[in-house]
Formats: sequence, structure tokens, C-alpha cells
Amino acid sequence: MDFFISNAYAQAGGGAGGSLLGFLPLVLMLVVFYFLMIRPQQKRMKEHTAMVGALKKGDEVVTNGGLGGTVTKVGDAYMMMRVADNVEVSVQKSAVAALLPTGTLKDL
Repeated sequence: MDFFISNAYAQAGGGAGGSLLGFLPLVLMLVVFYFLMIRPQQKRMKEHTAMVGALKKGDEVVTNGGLGGTVTKVGDAYMMMRVADNVEVSVQKSAVAALLPTGTLKDL
């Protein structure tokens, strides 16, 4: 009946050098993951925080929802944004996606 099931034999132990060599691909993947994913995201987050902190009255911005307007009042967490004549909305400062060059909204 040996022809149905093959025999399994134990391999010789690899020792300490084999186990350290086994962790090398994992460490290499973590390093690559850090430089390709984590570090650029931290850089983008730092740039966004600096942009939101520098918002002032008169800046033209676009929110994450696609709403564009001119900043009329800036508070700690919220700002007032004019989106049309006599129409102002209150928006969270963190929802600002981009700061537009001056005069962009008039061209639209």
C-alpha cells in the first residue's frame, strides 16, 4: 500500500543562519513599503496641514466635495466661503482640497 501515499521524511535543521535569512525578505518588504507608501503620504499630509493653516480671507479654494469659492472668514476649525453672490457656506478647514490661483473662479 505504499504506492498510494508517499513517505514524508524530515529535513535537516537549518540552524540560526537559515532563520535570519528567512526574515530578510520580510524586512526588505517593510523597507520598500515605508518608502513607497508611508513616507509620501506623510509628506502630502504635512503639505495639506501647512496649506490649511495658511488660509486667509480672499483665497480661492476647492473643497473635497468639488465646491469652489472665495474665503470670507477663517476660524479655528471652520471657515466661511462665498460660493455665489449673497451665498455663503460654512466649511471645515480640513475639507479644503486645493488652493486655486487668484482669479480662477472668475474665469469659470
